[in-house]
Order: sequence, then C-alpha cells, then structure tokens
Amino acid sequence: MVGFPVQYNTTYTVSTEDYMTQEEDWDRDLLLDPAWEKQQRKTFTAWCNSHLRKAGTQIENIEEDFRNGLKLMLLLEVISGERLPKPDKGKMRFHKIANVNKALDFICSKGVKLVSIGAEEIVDGNVKMTLGMIWTIILRFAIQDISVEETSAKEGLLLWCQRKTAPYRNVNVQNFHISWKDGLALCALIHRHRPDLIDYSKLRKVLCLSFFTCPVLCPVSPSFSDIVNTPKPDEKAIMTYVSCFYHAFAGAEQAETAANRICKVLAVNQENERLMEEYEKLASELLEWIRRTIPWLENRVAEQTMRAMQQKLEDFRDYRRVHKPPRVQEKCQLEINFNTLQTKLRLSNRPAFMPSEGKMVSDIANAWKGLEQVEKGYEEWLLTEIRRLERLDHLAEKFRQKCSLHEGWTAGKEELLSQKDYESASLMEIRALMRKHEAFESDLAAHQDRVEQIAAIAQELNELDYHDAATVNARCQGICDQWDNLGTLTQKRRDALERVEKLWETIDQLYLEFAKRAAPFNNWMDGAMEDLQDMFIVHSIEEIQSLITAHDQFKATLPEADKERVAIMGIINEIMKIAQTYGIKLSGVNPYTSLSSQDISNKWETVKQLVPLRDQMLQEEVARQQANERLRRQFAAQANIIGPWIQTKMEEIGHVSVDITGSLEEQMNNLKTYEQNIINYKSNIDKLEGDHQLIQEALIFDNKHTNYTMEHIRVGWEQLLTTIARTINEVENQILTRDAKGISQEQLNEFRASFNHFDRKRNGMMDPDDFRACLISMGYDLGEVEFARIMTLVDPNNTGVVTFQAFIDFMTRETAETDTAEQVMASFKILASDKSYITVDELRRELPPEQAEYCITRMTKYVGPDSIPGALDYISFSSALYGESDL
Repeated sequence: MVGFPVQYNTTYTVSTEDYMTQEEDWDRDLLLDPAWEKQQRKTFTAWCNSHLRKAGTQIENIEEDFRNGLKLMLLLEVISGERLPKPDKGKMRFHKIANVNKALDFICSKGVKLVSIGAEEIVDGNVKMTLGMIWTIILRFAIQDISVEETSAKEGLLLWCQRKTAPYRNVNVQNFHISWKDGLALCALIHRHRPDLIDYSKLRKVLCLSFFTCPVLCPVSPSFSDIVNTPKPDEKAIMTYVSCFYHAFAGAEQAETAANRICKVLAVNQENERLMEEYEKLASELLEWIRRTIPWLENRVAEQTMRAMQQKLEDFRDYRRVHKPPRVQEKCQLEINFNTLQTKLRLSNRPAFMPSEGKMVSDIANAWKGLEQVEKGYEEWLLTEIRRLERLDHLAEKFRQKCSLHEGWTAGKEELLSQKDYESASLMEIRALMRKHEAFESDLAAHQDRVEQIAAIAQELNELDYHDAATVNARCQGICDQWDNLGTLTQKRRDALERVEKLWETIDQLYLEFAKRAAPFNNWMDGAMEDLQDMFIVHSIEEIQSLITAHDQFKATLPEADKERVAIMGIINEIMKIAQTYGIKLSGVNPYTSLSSQDISNKWETVKQLVPLRDQMLQEEVARQQANERLRRQFAAQANIIGPWIQTKMEEIGHVSVDITGSLEEQMNNLKTYEQNIINYKSNIDKLEGDHQLIQEALIFDNKHTNYTMEHIRVGWEQLLTTIARTINEVENQILTRDAKGISQEQLNEFRASFNHFDRKRNGMMDPDDFRACLISMGYDLGEVEFARIMTLVDPNNTGVVTFQAFIDFMTRETAETDTAEQVMASFKILASDKSYITVDELRRELPPEQAEYCITRMTKYVGPDSIPGALDYISFSSALYGESDL
C-alpha cells in the first residue's frame, strides 16, 4: 500500500505512507476545535496508561510527562517488545532532546516518516505536536495491522464495524465521528460479542453512552460529555477506542474469516460471470454494426451527376467523423475487457474464458480488418468517380461548343453546293464560281480537324461511360454523315465547274486574290475565337502558367495578323480604286468568296474583345490555383508536425512500458499523463480534418509538400489510442497480479529487468531459446521435459514467443500462493461444523444474503449415508468454482 500525508492541525504533518489513507473530506476548522483537542488528550492519555501500567507507571499530563523522553521511550518498549538505546539520565535540556530523538528514531525505524515533528517541540511541551506523535504511534502499533478483505487499516476497521453492527436497528456506521455520537454503535459492538453485558433492546439514544465504561473489554473509555457536547466527535479518539474492541474480539473470528473467504471467492466468480456476459454483448453489437456497414461500403453504384457523388462523399465523411470513432472505442474497450477478464481468471485459478463461436478477439479483429479494407476501397472509388464525372462534364461542354461552331459553319452549305447557278452564268461569273469553290474546298479542308476532334471527344465520352452518351452519339453521327455528304457534293460541284471552266477566260485577279487571302485569315480568326473561348481545366499553378504562356504567344502574333488584315482590306480598297478610275460598275459582291470586308472587320473586332476576357479567365484561375497551393501548404505544415508527434508518442509509450526505475503506480501515472496529453492533442487532429475537407472540396488530389495523407494520420492516431489503452491495461494487470499474489515491487522490477535483458529483438517478446536462457539465469534447473511443460503454460497457443504478461503470470505462479479448491472446502467445513454437507440455514446465517443465495441456487443436493433433508454438497461446488467439474 502506498500512503500519503495526513494533515494534523496547523503545526506539523505526519506521513503514514505504509498503512493509512487520508480522508480528503476532513474539515480543517474542526481540526482546530478545542473540543477535539480535549477528546484526544483524554483518549490518548488513557491509551498510553493502558500500556504504561504494564511497566508499573502512568502519566497524568500528556504534554508534560513526555518532555524528558523517559516515559516516551518506556511506552515504545512496552508496545513494541523491543529494547531502545539506554536513555540519558541528566535533567538538562539537551539530555531531554537526546532521549526524545532516540524515541523518534525508533519510530522512524518502524517505517513511519515523521515530517515537521522535532524533539524540541516535544521537550517544549507543544500540545499539538505531542498529540500528533502519539497518534502516529497508535496508528503504527494499534491500527496498522488491522486488515479486512485486503483493505487499508482504516477502511478495514470501518468495514469490520459495519459488518458487526449491520443487524442492529438505528445503527448506520459510515465514519468514525458522527456515526458514534449517540453511542448505539459502541453498544451494538459490545452486545454483538458480549450480549451478557448489555440488554440492547432496552437502550435509547444518548442514554446508552452511560454503558461505555467497559474496562473488561477496553481499558480506554471516552468521556460522555465530550462526545455529546461536540458537533463532530474526534475521529482519532473514536478510532483508538474502536481499535481496542477490535483487538479484544479478534480471537473469536474464525467462523467469520471462513465466511469472508467464501464471500471473496463467490464475489470473484460473480464478477467474472458479469464480465463474460458484458463481453458477449459488446462483441455481438460490434460485429452486427460491422455486418451492417460493410454492404453500404461495398455499394459501388455510381451516380450520374457531380452533386450526387459529392453527397456520397459527404455521407462517407460523416461516417468517418461521427459513426466510426465510437466503434473504435468499443473495439478497444472490448479487447481491454477480454484481457482483464482472462487475467482475473488466471489469478483466481479459473479456466480461461472462451467466447461464443465467431466472437473471439481474433474474429473481431479480422472483421474490423475487412471493414477497413472495404472502407479504403470505397473512398478511392468515390474520388475516382468524382474525377471521372469532372472530366465528363468538361468533355461534354467542349463537345457541345465544337458541335455548335461546326453546325453554325455548315449551316446552308449543302444547299449552296447543290445549286446549279453556273448553267446560266457568264464567263466571269463561272470563273468566279470556280474560284469561290476552290476557296470553299480550302475552308472545308481546314474544318476537317474540328470534325475529327468532335469524333474523338464523343469516343472518349463513350469510353468514360457518360450518362447521356446516346444524345452525344446521335449528334456526332449527324455531323459525320453531314460531313460525308458535304465532301460528296463538293466533289460533284467541282467536276461541273471544271467542265465549263474551259469556256470562260476572264478572271478578276483582285477578287481572286482577296478570296484566297481572306479565307485563310478568316479561318485563322475562327480558330482564334474558338481557342479564346475554349474551356480549360488545370490542377496546378504550373499548368495554368503554361496556358498563360501560350496565350501570351498568341497575343504576340496579333501585330502580324493585323498587318495581314490591313493587306486584305487593301485589296478591297484597290478594287474600289480601279472601279472608280475606270468607271466600272460593281455589283458589290465578290464572285470568288462569300466573305466581305465587313465580315473580316467584325470578326477582327470580336477577336480583340475576346483577348482581355481570356486574360481575365486565366488570372482568375491563377488566383484559384494559388489558393489551392495555400491549402496544400497549410495541410502539409500541420501533417508534418502531427505525423512525427504520433510516432514520437508511440516510442515514448514503448519506453515507459519497459521502464523499471519506478513503481507500477508511477508507470501508471506516467501512462495516464500520456493518455491525457494524447486526448488533449485531439483538437489538432480535428483541425487537420477540417483542412483536409477544404482540400477535398477544392478537388485537390495531390500534395508535393508532404508525404503524409489524412489516411496515414487517421491510422496512426487510432494505433496511438489503441497502444496507450493496451499499455495501461497491461500495467493494470501487472498491478492486479502483484497485489493478488503478494509480490513486491522489487520482485517485479527483477522480473522486468530479466525479461528486458533477454528480449534481444526489443519487441516485448522472447523466443523459446531466450526464455530458456532467462530461466537458467534465474536459477531454474531445466530438462527438456520440464521446459516443454513450462512452454505449454506460457505459450498455450504455440505462437513461438513468450510475452511479458505470460512471463509475469508464470513467475507469480511460481512465487506466490493462491486460493485453492481445498482451501474453500475447508472454509465450508468450518461453517458446516465439520459435516460433509451444509444446510440452507447455515449458509444464510454465516454468509451475506447475495452470496448465500448464489450458493443455494448452484449447490447440488448432497448424497451420502449421513444426508438429511435439505443437505447441500459444498465439496462438488468448491471443485466447480476452480474448473475441476461443472456447476
């Protein structure tokens, strides 16, 4: 037991680390109450005199009679049975201080730490210091050894009082002050053990205090007026008085001890059954949740719109943030409960717990692994589908734009090619029609690339399973059929014009030159307008910079294009000049092309207007990509901190779990501190989740600034939570093993040091050869048969390794004693008055109601020559408790 300081008044502190626990609800104001001091003076004086009388002396004034240290040393010799150093006989102050120091040194040698209590205060007659010292002596020599069901001294004494006074009316012992004020509790204790001294049925509250003087049983008697007139009686005085009763009655407790042993065994069995049922329930619920969740994650039916797929992604995020974390905690708690249950079963010599079929920890782990695999695949599928739909939307819009441009260009071309205007035309008109047709053929060839692009986009939409592929295919097929028809009509018209071309000779060179130069320039402007209005999609600053560079290159060609436009417009000006010079009447229509100077001017103005619009679109995309880059850097900055932090914490937890410099409680405190720090760090994970959500919403799929993904962080975080929980559970099981088996901290440290020395791989496990070497180093003489037997104990599943918990279980089994079936049988035999059977009445009389009913419902009928009606077989019941037979 590890104790801690108990505050006494305001002038000294007594540390009783080895045997008492402080009550944290003590009232500081009451500790200073003079009534309490008066009670303590009387009680402690009576207690000291009860021992000093054995040496033929006594004290009258507690703070005065101990000042020279002589009677203090005599008191310690009487109560300890040991000889103290010879006292100094002088009467000087330093002689007194020397004697008191000898007494204080003797107290310290008994494991009591005295803080702020010095010999000078005792010699000076400091009342509070003297009372504190006497209380420390009472704790060490009168109360420390009191133990009921492995509790502390104070708790054990309180539990003993509660059990002894439980059957008495108007008695409810909850503490060592208010519960004793009316005296009924003390009378109940006396009547329970000596009913011949008090008629409890005739007692009334307060008046029963007159019966307290009981020198036959206790040489220390409290004052009636001190207890009644105090709002809260002094706890130390009451404890001192009650401890005298405990020692007086301790010799008659054999039957009660036997009953306590049985109660302990039954309580262990009931707790184990409760843990088994709880494990089965949690395992069933977790497996059912996994069974319901996997089909949802395996559903790969894609939606046809981006919005619907983004809703699926949002549902998946809700599953990750809201639905899964509680299940992770349940899985971790399930493993902890299973390990704790198995440890308790081993410590109580019970058979190991075997869960129902399909509910083993390994089954749950396999199911969980399957869930995580499906979950990972589902997320990858979602992101792939979103990328696919994004690509499809882009391609579909591009397809519609190109189709609209092409259909706008081809509108009326079939009717034009089908005309037979050359049959009634003049020579000049025929030649003009021929040149016009050549220009059309040039234009037709220039549009061949656009038709091929439309067909390629339609094919890609079909390959990517576009939801409206039927409409796309129908429109593409119509364009291709029309294109083939245009080609056929073009060839037919050319053949007709060539047949009549030989009949006509006059050619207008200037119109022809205009047509030849205007058509390519017009095509160039069409292409420029198409490029300036073309949709684009990029995922990085580099890609948008590439588009900006291409656009800048295009703008660099505009001066040359403007020169070409000026030259083309100059041809028209030259025609007008010639007509004005020679008085030629023009029809106003170029016989070689449908293009006019106004068409060229209009398209040129359109191109100039589209250039700044294109600049604006590119700059907006630059801003968006810069924002995306900031998101990448923001996520990477946090991920590059959180990832190494998780790894560092995993390593630190591993170091704490193998540390042997401190006690298990210190390890537990360190691990609890780590656990709290980890829990406090959760806000950083949540913030990173928020940044990751912003990245996904921005459709960012790569990050060159970090090697950590959100999935890596999530897995690492879940592993960290599981590791700290498992490590805490291992230390709790070691503490449970230590306390149950009575193993000291030094032994556990020795076991840990041996294990760490032979754990050559530093993975918390030993190979069989290392385990054999470890046992030999600890003094075991092992043959092959004996070592094989030990391996079946520490490695029952033939895994080929020995864990630290298995090693501790083996060493504790070798070095400590535990309750056995034979001991329980012997205890039942005491309760049954040496009979081979026990009756229902005997069980209900000697055991608490809950344990008594537990035995009655599970014990079988006794069959034997000395059997009586209602006899129960406690021998088979005891064997069943330890797995030697069936209940």
